Amino acid sequence: MQSFFYTFKIMQDTDTFFNEIRNGNPETIRRLLLENADLIEARDQRGSTPLILASYYNHLEITELFLRAGAKIDEIDSSGNTALMGVCFKGFQELAQLLINRGANVNIRNSMGSTCLIYGVTFKHAEIVKLLLENGADTKIKDGRGNTALDHAKMQGIPDLIDLLEA
Repeated sequence: MQSFFYTFKIMQDTDTFFNEIRNGNPETIRRLLLENADLIEARDQRGSTPLILASYYNHLEITELFLRAGAKIDEIDSSGNTALMGVCFKGFQELAQLLINRGANVNIRNSMGSTCLIYGVTFKHAEIVKLLLENGADTKIKDGRGNTALDHAKMQGIPDLIDLLEA
């Protein structure tokens, strides 16, 4: 019986924790992490880690908190996306810079073969694309359909990104 209640408490704590991340409540998140440090390794229903979720919602302070707490920067969600991939398709430049500065892999590929650079181009975030290129993004990587970031820029007709990628 004790095992059931312990499991229920952990599940309840995890749900509360992820709701607090979505709502952007750093003080409550700090308290929950102090009570249960294992929450940094938890996953939500979509396979997202706390770091992925915080960065997806553009919560800089919470993202920094998770990085200081030892969150694994290149962990993936159920689609194979990392925190950096999420901020690249959302266009959150400050978070992209933070994650890159902390060692995020700019060339990791998700389950569809896409990279951060391909996401940056596909969603027309020129500043993110520049940042990725400055930090070693490989322009030759092809996604699952055989297209590079340059191919995506050409298919969408984005002249400034085509120029940037051809430079």
